[in-house]
Amino acid sequence: MADNAAKPVWYELLTTDIEAAQIFYADVLDWTIARAPYEGIDYRIAAAPDAASIAGLMTIPQPGALPSWLMYVGVEDVDASVERVTAAGGAVQMPAMTMEGVGRMAMLADPHGAPFYVMRGESDDPSNAFVPGEAATPGHAVWNELTTPDPAASIAFYEAQFGWRQDGAMPMGELGDYQFLYAGADGIGAVMGRVPGGREGWQPYFMVEDIDAAVERLIVGGGSVIQGPDPIPGGMYSVVAEDPQGVRFGLVGSRVA
Repeated sequence: MADNAAKPVWYELLTTDIEAAQIFYADVLDWTIARAPYEGIDYRIAAAPDAASIAGLMTIPQPGALPSWLMYVGVEDVDASVERVTAAGGAVQMPAMTMEGVGRMAMLADPHGAPFYVMRGESDDPSNAFVPGEAATPGHAVWNELTTPDPAASIAFYEAQFGWRQDGAMPMGELGDYQFLYAGADGIGAVMGRVPGGREGWQPYFMVEDIDAAVERLIVGGGSVIQGPDPIPGGMYSVVAEDPQGVRFGLVGSRVA
């Protein structure tokens, strides 16, 4: 598990309409999505164009829960992580459980209520769901953004839990700083304060080959653009989007035309 420890290793969409979500994300992100052979649960596995498994899709299990994208963080010991998170003011949203052939996992929330999973995979093979920087290819997650009412406290929490470090920031005027997070040498995302019209919690960004073509597919598929395309470092563009079921996520890609 050493290659996966303290890094994002999986993503999961909780949705109110799994059939519609499968059609939408397969088209927008060029994913191949198929039902997993898990008994008693309808769980769909999404693979990028390079065949790497990226995410799972499932219907919201608890009535009243909000549809959302969730991030899994790799850890060596799930139960120890649960204890550390709760001792630091976090909460357990799904107790630790072991799924045969997959691994052990728990769904937690940070002290400000942002949900995430911790997971110790059964296999020691490295996860390629998240691929940062220049190695990134279409279909993979490339960035993770946390919106929180207290950026300093949130950064301190995740640094203590996973050994992440904050290094560098982009000023956003009255909105404060957009503060970058690293796991080792890898830039995994950023933390920012509340923004008008924004939503608190973690939001993944997925890479596409052509940002404008992806936006067009998104709109045709019933989604909407919340912000962008905006230029970002490296010559690419980012978009904050919303799927037809109201779940927000991000896109990163080049302008081909």
